[in-house]
Amino acid sequence: MTVKQLRAFLAVAQSLSFTQACERLHLSQPALSLAIKGLEETLGGPLLIRSTRSVRLTPEGEILVPLAKRLLADWDNAEELLRQRFTLQLGRVALAAMPSIACNRLPRALRRFRERFPRVNVTVHDVINEQVIDMVRHQRVELGIAFEPETREGIDFLPLFDDTFVAVLPPDSPLVAAESVDWKALLSHDFIALQRPSMVRILLEQALARRQTELPVAFESHQLATVGRMVASGLGVSAVPTLCREQMHELGARCVPLFDPQIRRTVGVVVGAGQELSIAARALFDVLQTTLCEPSA
Repeated sequence: MTVKQLRAFLAVAQSLSFTQACERLHLSQPALSLAIKGLEETLGGPLLIRSTRSVRLTPEGEILVPLAKRLLADWDNAEELLRQRFTLQLGRVALAAMPSIACNRLPRALRRFRERFPRVNVTVHDVINEQVIDMVRHQRVELGIAFEPETREGIDFLPLFDDTFVAVLPPDSPLVAAESVDWKALLSHDFIALQRPSMVRILLEQALARRQTELPVAFESHQLATVGRMVASGLGVSAVPTLCREQMHELGARCVPLFDPQIRRTVGVVVGAGQELSIAARALFDVLQTTLCEPSA
């Protein structure tokens, strides 16, 4: 059966007139008759009994009427649903982002996306860097935002910007007045770190290990917000990506450039290798590409 054949049959069945059905469908009588004949041949028997004066349904035709209505309604609904998705009047996209992005630059990007596409739903998974990569690799999300991975098996990485680490200090620390702070001065204070397997923690340890220096940790937490609060209360110092600076200031801490060594890492969008993104995901990627590159206030 074809959709055209079902529409032709239903138009005749509802009007019991080939002439009215032709007018409704904008078809010629031969074309309408051919469609009905093709449907009957496909199904194996007559659906309509046509005389010079009238048209009536066979018992099999009576059975087909409600089925045809339901099939055509499902077809029209599917067609409209896909049209809305292709035009971004409707849709859904899942995104995974590491906390330093999810809590800082991502909300601004999502606000812009919502302004442009108010009926597209976005699900955000706020997870550590390694889980972002894993969720993209196993197609649990279409897009991820993370630091550049060491290996790219099963994924593609599209760089957005480079980020450096800054020192996080209590507001009354004498180091706040300095233009920059080196690691030696920073580590003379109690250090507050994110817990493993946070990529921020791993990057700090790797950078210091190359200088034959260990990261002495006095306090640990899973959450960036907790680290910021602990620093603001005077429990110690920390180091986070520059993109977290605004969040640290809101929590009451202060941030100063950090050097010797300067830790730099590329942030970008992660997608499945060779994976074709949905229309909604491509639209979100375009917004992320322009918005996330803008520095925080």
